[in-house]
Amino acid sequence: MSTAYKPVGWNRNKLIYDAVLLAGVVVYILLYLKLAPLLSPSVRAVDTPILRMRAFGSLAFLLLTIVLAMGPLARLDPRFLPLLYNRRHFGVLTAAVAFTHAMFVLDWYFAFSATPKLTALFTSNTSFGSLAGFPFEVFGVFALVILIVLAATSHDFWLSFLSPAVWKAIHMSVYAAYAAVVLHVGLGAVIGGSSPMAAVFLGASLVALSVLHLLAGRREKVIDEAAPRIEAETGWVDVGDLHGIEEGRAIIGVLPQGERVAVFRFKGRLSALSNLCSHQNGPIGEGKIVLGFATCPWHGYQYRLEDGCAPPPFRERVRKYRMKVVGTRVLVDPVAVPLGTRIEPFTIAEAPSASPPPTSRPTRTSP
Repeated sequence: MSTAYKPVGWNRNKLIYDAVLLAGVVVYILLYLKLAPLLSPSVRAVDTPILRMRAFGSLAFLLLTIVLAMGPLARLDPRFLPLLYNRRHFGVLTAAVAFTHAMFVLDWYFAFSATPKLTALFTSNTSFGSLAGFPFEVFGVFALVILIVLAATSHDFWLSFLSPAVWKAIHMSVYAAYAAVVLHVGLGAVIGGSSPMAAVFLGASLVALSVLHLLAGRREKVIDEAAPRIEAETGWVDVGDLHGIEEGRAIIGVLPQGERVAVFRFKGRLSALSNLCSHQNGPIGEGKIVLGFATCPWHGYQYRLEDGCAPPPFRERVRKYRMKVVGTRVLVDPVAVPLGTRIEPFTIAEAPSASPPPTSRPTRTSP
């Protein structure tokens, strides 16, 4: 969480995550090499090197599909959050598998070329005006370059160095990589006359990702378009019922300016924080309280409930809001206090049934 470069902090969850990923890669490649020839006569007719490159190519496409599915899956069902937590590890492995596929292609088709392999790749076929002979390899190279860039900049050092906005914009190019891979696989299947399973695989991926993103987008749109209920006297926003907040969890409300706020319940007290994590704008309110800190479900960034600051030595901060309870309704001041301002959590036992007394005077604290 610091701005300086630090090696990846391995822990038990990361080790298990990566071990499962690597085991899955090995199992997939072995099963493909053994089972694909048995299931398809057209596959059985190809040479072993071609079968090997297809195994790694199909695996890279599968991994990329899963990477893009993690976000909407986690928004639709929190049980998928463990997949999202170390998604960057998944992405780096995807780039490595895709690179291996590319190396097998170059070594097989251009091993005896009189010109350098990459030069031969781009000059051996320039039939851009013909669909039947279109050099579909350029789409694969384009996607591979993007995946390598994303893998190389996946560390938090680059997130801090480039700024979260720039880093996020760069990493959104993964969708361009996916589109390029779809063209690469689709044209390759048409030109090469490969098994119909390639078309089925490609179509299933497109449909699944489209449906997941539409469902997740619809869910977010419903939340954003919900008109905030505003208390007439104070202008504070009613974000929900007190009894709807589980211990250690939060409810999320939308403020008039469109920003979301998360109200956490912990040990009989309530605290209102911005729902946007300062790391990658992750949904803090969809996380939970861990060791007394509001913890973002995406990458585990934590913030104090009193002032929205990360625990030392980290310096990340999120906005903090005043809040109160009237009856059983939770109200939030739509204007955030200055970053780092300390406000004691609201004690539920003292929740009034009518107009509440003035809130306590906030004091500054260093992050």
